[in-house]
Amino acid sequence: MSAAMLSVGDSSRVARRGRYYLDGWMLFAAISLLCIGYVMVVSASLHIGERVFDNMWHYPARQAAHIVVGLILAFVMANVPLSAWEQSGPNLILVAIALLVLVFIPGIGVKVNGSYRWINLGVARLQVSEIVKLVCIVYMAGFLTRHVHVVRESIKGVIRPMLPLGVVFGLLLAEPDFGATFVIGFSVMCMMFLGGARLIEFLTLVLMGVVLGVLAIASSTYRMERVTAFMDPWADHLGSGFQLVQSLIAMGRGEWFGVGLGSSIQKLFYLPEAHTDFIFAVLSEELGFIGSSVVILLFGLLLWRAFQIGKAAERLNLRFYSLLAYGLGVWIGLQSFVNIAVNMGVLPTKGLTLPLMSYGGSSMIVMCMVVGLLCRIYHETQQQYMSQLKGGAAWHYA
Repeated sequence: MSAAMLSVGDSSRVARRGRYYLDGWMLFAAISLLCIGYVMVVSASLHIGERVFDNMWHYPARQAAHIVVGLILAFVMANVPLSAWEQSGPNLILVAIALLVLVFIPGIGVKVNGSYRWINLGVARLQVSEIVKLVCIVYMAGFLTRHVHVVRESIKGVIRPMLPLGVVFGLLLAEPDFGATFVIGFSVMCMMFLGGARLIEFLTLVLMGVVLGVLAIASSTYRMERVTAFMDPWADHLGSGFQLVQSLIAMGRGEWFGVGLGSSIQKLFYLPEAHTDFIFAVLSEELGFIGSSVVILLFGLLLWRAFQIGKAAERLNLRFYSLLAYGLGVWIGLQSFVNIAVNMGVLPTKGLTLPLMSYGGSSMIVMCMVVGLLCRIYHETQQQYMSQLKGGAAWHYA
């Protein structure tokens, strides 16, 4: 079996269940992050549950339920043919826009901390932006597949997919949710570049995105406060810079090997959102530089496998498969990088969760679905490769 088929054909990296092919290293990274994340959520949330709900297992129990639902949906995603996603992209983007509109309707949308980002489902709340991220990547992969020649030859191919996405961005900024807008925008631009957009048009699109991003920040008082607090958090360490200062203290206390699992001090009502957006700071304090490095390496492994899957699909001329894998990989990698960078004070606070680790139902469930979708891409790519071998076709991989 060819060594370049991802390394996709390497028998040491493939677990097989009947006729279903699985990427063992990708699953190892994803499951490891899930397990480490759950342990850290338990550690960071017990005291909060005890104080707020008089039940220290409130958050761990809910997170376990999120993971179970996520794994069930990941199994579903792993068994849905990719052709169904390719064909449904245009309809899905309309559904995404409708969901974004629903968050502003009284009685349906829920306002939390000044933002309209959730839909009330009765037993739970759905953060629409998480679903929208997945839908936008599926839509862009389908568009770049169907209109490859237009994308490569005309600026229309760059502008056309941005029209419905522009509506999505406008609704996200109205919530407001700048973090989700940034992640989607960056991911689809990377997909467009990998999909063959001409360099001048791609750079023009990037420049427009940067200008619009700067305007969005400059036009919002709270966004500007986040930027100024990030630049010098100690100038107002009891106000706008409080969260970042506490995060930096937590990471500094961890040193090489950490203070021990469950022994963090900063999580005890010093560090806000310790079990959600700042879970990495708690992990750094309790497990130290070594534990933090392991988590970063696991994210690196997951990102590498996603790109290897995309590369293998591209070599088999499976354009939709490859672009979808690349897009999902960029999303995971970017969101992980931004969250960790925010915890370290390298970037302003964005409100983005750490994939597969932070507490949160919508984020956890959708990220599990992403892993399931990557499994499906790997499986169908491997099937195509095996069918070519059985058919006697001659394929050459550089």
